[in-house]
Amino acid sequence: MTQLENLSETFVHSKPPPLVRVFGTYREMGQQIGESRRENVRHSIENARKLLQAAYQELELTWEGAQIQARKYLPFAQEHYPQYVDEMQGMAEGANISFDELVVLNVMEAVTIDALHLTRCTSMAVSDECTADGHVLAAHNEDWIPDDENDVFVIQAKPKDAPPYLAMTYGGLIPNIGFNAHGIAQLIDTVYPNDSRIGIPRLVVSRAVLAAKTPGGAIKRTLIPHRAAGYNHLIVHESGEIYSVEVSARRFSIIYNKDGYVVHTNNYLSANMQEIENEPEELISSRIRYFRALRLLNQSKRHTIQSLQAIQRDHVNYPNSICKHDFGEGHLLDSEKTINAMVIDLTAREMHIAWGNPCKNSYHTYHLDD
Repeated sequence: MTQLENLSETFVHSKPPPLVRVFGTYREMGQQIGESRRENVRHSIENARKLLQAAYQELELTWEGAQIQARKYLPFAQEHYPQYVDEMQGMAEGANISFDELVVLNVMEAVTIDALHLTRCTSMAVSDECTADGHVLAAHNEDWIPDDENDVFVIQAKPKDAPPYLAMTYGGLIPNIGFNAHGIAQLIDTVYPNDSRIGIPRLVVSRAVLAAKTPGGAIKRTLIPHRAAGYNHLIVHESGEIYSVEVSARRFSIIYNKDGYVVHTNNYLSANMQEIENEPEELISSRIRYFRALRLLNQSKRHTIQSLQAIQRDHVNYPNSICKHDFGEGHLLDSEKTINAMVIDLTAREMHIAWGNPCKNSYHTYHLDD
């Protein structure tokens, strides 16, 4: 089968991702999400069950065992960010599911010790000096197992005591990829350190960034003590400041946008973080995506929403390209694709998102009403 024939099989969504509007306390917002997207939450938990079952030979971890492991992370989250534990509790209540199962979903990377190497995302940001209209832009391809693609939705939130935000998530995951009314955007890429420990789950740490009011405040939130591990957090501010914060449980490194743009994928870029990268030979496709996106960004100083969308559709190193396609031939652990692609215009307070592979699906625009 040729590449073109494979692309013809890519699923096309006839509608935009659902928009869920929530407000109030964290528990209330979680309840509203759970009630509104009940089937999506339940479906993503079932997918997580299947994922662990498929990986049993490698991990020797049952669903019941995963719940026991996940509970070990809760006290750290409860101590530092009780509001997000409340949000998860509310989501479980709204979806009428077990709280323990929802916690497993939100600490899956921790309980599997990153052994599955599933996540393959690409993030980039461009400052006002490198765009045609002086806007600040950020873009992200979310790559994950195909079974979760139909569970994607967008949240427009007005928390009782935090900035309004607009974010993408799917299933029962608490939101962390998006931007807020203070002009702070966050894109995250999974990285693979060897110093992981029991602590504050990465999703909870990244969820807190959506409440930041300044770039410095956002960075400090990524580096909270007692974190279990870390992501790469691409932090973008409406002023054009861009920081890529590479994090592990005990280390960090900050990369600044001295060229007017930043790219990050799933491998560490800083030398001190590369020292603790687990199985770097497993991340060759990540390095190729990084260099490819970097080259494409470097070709222009007048980027637009459309030029970033074109990069998101790129198929160099296909099928493990920036626009990734599923060729697992039915094996869950080998199946992964781009389940959505977004471009955030921080200046205009807009999110443009394609549901599924951006090479075949249209972008839809969502606005932050603050």
